[in-house]
Amino acid sequence: MIGLSGCRFESRHKLETNPDTWSIVSKQKKIVIGLDDSFVPMGFETKSGRIVGYDVDLAKAVFKEYGIKVDFQPIDWSMNVTELRNGTIDLIWNGFSINPQRQKKVTFSKPYLVNKQVLISKKKNRINSFADMKNKVAGVQAGSAGAMDIDSQPKLLKDRIKNHTPILYDSFTEAFIDLNSNRIQGLLIDSIYAGYYIGHQKNRESYQSISSQFPKEYYGVGMRKGDTELKQKIDAGLDRLAKNGQLAKINQKWFGTNAYSPLMKR
Repeated sequence: MIGLSGCRFESRHKLETNPDTWSIVSKQKKIVIGLDDSFVPMGFETKSGRIVGYDVDLAKAVFKEYGIKVDFQPIDWSMNVTELRNGTIDLIWNGFSINPQRQKKVTFSKPYLVNKQVLISKKKNRINSFADMKNKVAGVQAGSAGAMDIDSQPKLLKDRIKNHTPILYDSFTEAFIDLNSNRIQGLLIDSIYAGYYIGHQKNRESYQSISSQFPKEYYGVGMRKGDTELKQKIDAGLDRLAKNGQLAKINQKWFGTNAYSPLMKR
């Protein structure tokens, strides 16, 4: 694992019962962030082994102001809250959608990006609406906001698809492999990921994106329940980046626009 210290494990019980992560990381000058390292463009591993991405740049910029080094720990995304509770990571910062189910388990920062779920298919399959997914095979990432949406509003997609159950994937990279091989005919996915991934494919014109009726989502930073001081530091850091122009530079680098950022709409 990357950058895990004995002190963090010794403090595990304390963090579960009375979180004070900020006190620990401010002394160690290091914080560990858990991420799905295949989630472009938020946080992903390059061919050379470097972890890069929008959230990577944003997290580094926030904690640079406090003199804290950021270590990024790849995790099984479906186990993100468990990793947080166990103390193996300090934060979940990787396109982590704020929703009621997760708010029961973690404390969120203020929202910093807006997102929505879209259904991606290949044009050759002629799927132009969710109704066209009747008896077709759908895929989604395990533990994702899309997977939660499918279960919470079954009439929109779950009740239509084959066996009324989507194929669950550890990563969207694996899901796109199956979509391209026609093992699934539709993939429910974050619009930000879909736009970036498809935009970098040579055959980008072969894909089709269908807007969903699932509610709009916001990305936030996830931390342990009761971690109020850490939340205050992150929220303040995000606000400073919005005001001093660094956030706009990061937005431009990865998206070419500020349209996804609610922090810039003031």
